Amino acid sequence: MQYHIIPVTSFNQNCSIIWCEITHEAALVDPGGDTNKIRSEVNNLDVKIVKILLTHGHIDHVGSAVELKEYYSVPIIGPNKADQILLDSLVLQCNMLGVDVPNNTVTVVPDFWLKDGDMVQVGYEIFNVLHCPGHSPGHVVYWNKIQKFIIMGDVLFKENIGRTDLPGGDIKTLINSIKNKLFLLGDDITFLPGHGAQSTIGHERLNNTFVGIIR
Repeated sequence: MQYHIIPVTSFNQNCSIIWCEITHEAALVDPGGDTNKIRSEVNNLDVKIVKILLTHGHIDHVGSAVELKEYYSVPIIGPNKADQILLDSLVLQCNMLGVDVPNNTVTVVPDFWLKDGDMVQVGYEIFNVLHCPGHSPGHVVYWNKIQKFIIMGDVLFKENIGRTDLPGGDIKTLINSIKNKLFLLGDDITFLPGHGAQSTIGHERLNNTFVGIIR
């Protein structure tokens, strides 16, 4: 498996391209905006986009999803259906955050919703789906067991956690997702968060004070 990070929009969100080295099939994960930049980055790689994966329904993670779905003629997969209310209210999110509504993005309608325990395949790479609510009700993460790698979205960051002051957020639910799903996994698992630097589960278990102080 290979991946390439594309920071997009004023939120500096980690859109990523992940692909199978054998088939060169690829997925775009959380294309939050800057459509032309994303397309240019894809063109620089020897890959074929076959699907778009979403971790959750906030505008900074889905802003270019509709445009890119139409451009590549691929399905949008995820998040969990509990985030439908967010995907149906993207204009309201833009107004709340003071950002422009992206082209063609009034709402995002996934072709497939995901639930805990589902699997998503990109070429020969398999990602297990963990439903990890708290930052948003339908947030999912994509865990590649073989590669020991998680696409985390906004659940857990390097020495920080996802914010819970947006609609649908809940701090106790978020901490429960981190402690009882993510922290049960191996210390040597690397994760790519939705913003900022990568980290490992082991590092966060030892150094993430936000998880320890919230009960």
